[in-house]
Amino acid sequence: MRIKKIVSFLPSATELIYELQAEEQLYGVTHECRYPKKAQGKPQVISSAIDSERLSSNEINNATCKLLQDGQDIFILNEEHLKKADPDLIITQETCEVCAAYTKQANKAIKILKKKPIIHSMDPHSLEEILSSVIEVGEILEKQERAEEIKNELSKRIDHVKTHSESKKPKVLAIEWLEPFFSAGHWIPEMIEIAGGSNLISKAGEHSKKITMQEILQADPDVIILMPCGFNTQRTIDEYNEILSKNQEWNKIKAVKNNAVFAVDANSFFSKPSIRTIIGLEILAKIINPENFERLNIPNESVVKIPNFTEG
Repeated sequence: MRIKKIVSFLPSATELIYELQAEEQLYGVTHECRYPKKAQGKPQVISSAIDSERLSSNEINNATCKLLQDGQDIFILNEEHLKKADPDLIITQETCEVCAAYTKQANKAIKILKKKPIIHSMDPHSLEEILSSVIEVGEILEKQERAEEIKNELSKRIDHVKTHSESKKPKVLAIEWLEPFFSAGHWIPEMIEIAGGSNLISKAGEHSKKITMQEILQADPDVIILMPCGFNTQRTIDEYNEILSKNQEWNKIKAVKNNAVFAVDANSFFSKPSIRTIIGLEILAKIINPENFERLNIPNESVVKIPNFTEG
């Protein structure tokens, strides 16, 4: 079956569709599909039940937990836009119920649409699986040659980081949420190890998990990288200043005392299993091994060192 109309239920798929030069087939996206900028002009078939732009980390967490506990949807399906799109293919995911339109919305779409679309789920938990998803989607869209080009280019960049990382590994803790604390899971631990760090607390391929201040103190990280899911660097810094900068326990941590706390643009390069996670890998390499990767170019404002403002 030749795919003529696509609806994307996740931002990483939208990014890939544009990279595969199949954007003319894209008839629907989500509220989170902001890259590339042209994707924002596509009809939105998914929106959020939570106004995360106006809420703090703790408020977002509480609102999400309440919706899940009450059996309500975190995401809202725009049935009118979906019917107009009349897709042959819906791309969704199962990696994280909180971060993407989940299976429930795909099932709703199938019930609503008269013509039953193909449902393709992207569920990567590692860099290799992210690269494999490029090939899979490329085959579905009959863009195999372009998909191979993308995969080969990204593989070379991964290999470059692998071969230039030092054997001496600082202990690195990646934090995916600030209030409450969550450690970063899925592909992030692997990325830290490839970039030359020794990943703490979380494990490669596993879901992110709630952690305590005591666990962070016991882990004793040399480097802390803050990557709250969906946040850019400035929003992360703002929340850090509000929540952690004056926290006495936090300021006992070695990485904090040594000015080795970094905020990264999680929304663009870490939170989603997109091809831009390879830029995220390069950002980590610059943080963990700055001397080895001095000439490696990364996007402006993709990482900011957060100074320790404690006195004495």
